[in-house]
Amino acid sequence: MRLYTYLMLMIFFFISSCGAYYNQPTGTEKAIIGEITPATTLLKELPKAKEQIVVGIYKFRDQTGQYKASENGSNFSTAVTQGATSILIKALEDSKWFIPIERENIGNLLQERNLIRSTRQEYAKDVDPNVPQITPLLYAGVLLEGGIISYDSNIITGGFGARYFGTGGAVKYRQDRVTIYLRMVSTANGKILKSVYISKTILSQAIDQSLFKYVNFKRLLEVETGYTTNEPVQMAVTEAIEKAVSTLVLEGIKDGIWEADISVPAKESLLKNYKNENEEANVTAIYGRNLKQRRSKFGIEISGGTTLMDGDYSNPELRLMGRGALKYFLTPSFNLSASTNIFELANKKLLDVGYLTYDLNTEFILLPKDKLSPYVFAGGGFGMNKAFKNLHAKVQYGIGIEYMATDNLGIKLYGEQNLNFSDNIDYIKRGVRDDYYYRFGLGVTIYLSNIRKSRVTKGF
Repeated sequence: MRLYTYLMLMIFFFISSCGAYYNQPTGTEKAIIGEITPATTLLKELPKAKEQIVVGIYKFRDQTGQYKASENGSNFSTAVTQGATSILIKALEDSKWFIPIERENIGNLLQERNLIRSTRQEYAKDVDPNVPQITPLLYAGVLLEGGIISYDSNIITGGFGARYFGTGGAVKYRQDRVTIYLRMVSTANGKILKSVYISKTILSQAIDQSLFKYVNFKRLLEVETGYTTNEPVQMAVTEAIEKAVSTLVLEGIKDGIWEADISVPAKESLLKNYKNENEEANVTAIYGRNLKQRRSKFGIEISGGTTLMDGDYSNPELRLMGRGALKYFLTPSFNLSASTNIFELANKKLLDVGYLTYDLNTEFILLPKDKLSPYVFAGGGFGMNKAFKNLHAKVQYGIGIEYMATDNLGIKLYGEQNLNFSDNIDYIKRGVRDDYYYRFGLGVTIYLSNIRKSRVTKGF
């Protein structure tokens, strides 16, 4: 029976790791045309230029000065490709907007032209001396400069794993980032016409599973499987450069540096999409955080949850509660919240009463521009029972977290402690400590101004 169980575990491990077995290299492969990136397609879909621009690139360098990380001593291999100039020239060709000319190895070109010229002079005696011996070189209207300016390793690392009695597995990941700058310089006056900045993340993942068990006396079963995938750095650099070229083209169209051979409506649609992309980039921070102003000045909160008594009786029981609140934001992080709360407090077989409280809180949102943000709050209020008796003052404080599902709807989860200036909340006075209770809630906040803005945007 035990052998059968371990056999099933082995089969499970094999099936769950099929990706490794089906994708493992089992032989040599023939040379293929290089893969394209998502940015290659966007580059080739750019509208045609009214007139192509002659451009020169002397050197698009690796300016990071970094070498590949190694756990086994020194490693003199660079972290990023040293052939970024060739990648940039290919991207310029694919765009159909530029005519790149040879400048990286201009010495070789000039030497070859001199050889042609001297050979013709020596052996072509009957050539008319007034005829040019060799066609003139093209000269660039603009130069492209810049380079790969950073390669940041391990900006995010993490994973998950579990092991039980020698059986388990793990998933790990790591994210790096490469950043490039590309600028366009006028050869007429040296003015920098445009400069763009592009970054691209590089993902590495590893999955492994193992089984280490004694299946019988002096019989050890050991199974291991797994695989690792690493996004090629060269592909990431290529995508970043291609994105930089397409961005440069769109920036030039926007500022009237050059013209696209398309209709006015098509041009407006193209620039509108580019503007939206820029706006999204402006509110996106590192690690994919989307930072923008999300909450309007006015909000209505509706929530429900439970309460738990902390008084003179033992064995408190959970009871339902409901809350309605109005919010006014003084700043994006700071707001005032006035609420009405209806709830019950109970202890097992000893207390079961209803209360009504009016609270005024100050709330501080820690990350007001993020979709998910913790917040803290504190304030004061007063309460009474359902018969409008047993009046008492109190203070409350708590913490919570809010997720902005849309720009006008937030979902929140919170907990708070209420400190009452009365020992008669549970209708018994005992000791010197006043009665407390806790409230835990889940609710939504509707932001009114954002609803009005969305309706205006949609044409209502």
